[in-house]
Amino acid sequence: MAALNDGWFTEVFQDQGTAFSLQVKRKLHEEQTPFQKLEIYETETFGNLMVLDGCVMLTTRDNFLYHEMMTHPALFTHRNPKKVVIVGGGDCGTLKEVLKHPGVEEAWQVEIDERVTRMSEKYFPELCEANGDPRANFFFGDGIQWMRDIEPNSVDLIIIDSTDPVGPAEGLFALDFYRDAMLALREGGIIVQQSESPLLHTDSIIRDIHKDMRKAGFEHVQTLPFPQPVYPTGWWSCTMASKENPLRYFREEDANNRPFVTRYYNAGVHRGALAMPQFMVDALEDEVRPEEG
Repeated sequence: MAALNDGWFTEVFQDQGTAFSLQVKRKLHEEQTPFQKLEIYETETFGNLMVLDGCVMLTTRDNFLYHEMMTHPALFTHRNPKKVVIVGGGDCGTLKEVLKHPGVEEAWQVEIDERVTRMSEKYFPELCEANGDPRANFFFGDGIQWMRDIEPNSVDLIIIDSTDPVGPAEGLFALDFYRDAMLALREGGIIVQQSESPLLHTDSIIRDIHKDMRKAGFEHVQTLPFPQPVYPTGWWSCTMASKENPLRYFREEDANNRPFVTRYYNAGVHRGALAMPQFMVDALEDEVRPEEG
């Protein structure tokens, strides 16, 4: 539930008894796309704000936390990622981070709502700087069907950069989708899923992701928490899964010597994110293997 009162945009999390607010200067855009209500505001201190169906999606000020953690840990964990598929990610921030890696030869952004991308190009142009990269490819349509139809053993990394698991994104958190992703991945392939708030969702969404990824055949699963001020509780996570290789080991030297600029991610942050808080370890104890605890 969202409200705009006295110059403040407020997202109310009714079932949790909390809310998050940003002071806004003005509304820049509003439309009902074929899939969702899209709003963009100019805020006083967080730059531009994108809202989908009343839920905060990103701001200019803090999106780098999410986009860097959704990409670089997985890319530096994979031994040699060449082809990357992003399901969702219409704001293009994840695509931008993926294409910072010179070894990536091909990246696909599979987004159901083209209007999110077009409005990001207008109001978040800094996130769309890589859209013209010759390695970048765009498909606007159903990511679930796209994954079902893709050639088996053709992808190194799948990033599920989705909204919450309701509406158009609900099927991206499903066992069948993970099974399709498993078939699409090459040997050594990794999938990474945005997995909501550790504080609110460890016993529900995160636990279900671990269970379903394992049922789909992913041998190793690891959740990485990270800060995200504009999302519920200010704390978010992504969950990685691998077909064969443990996820606690990454190309640390390459991460230290990365040939591009990051604002949050580095090798130390990567190592730290692999250490889950004890309440998460306890809640996931039936799903966490010894080398992942």
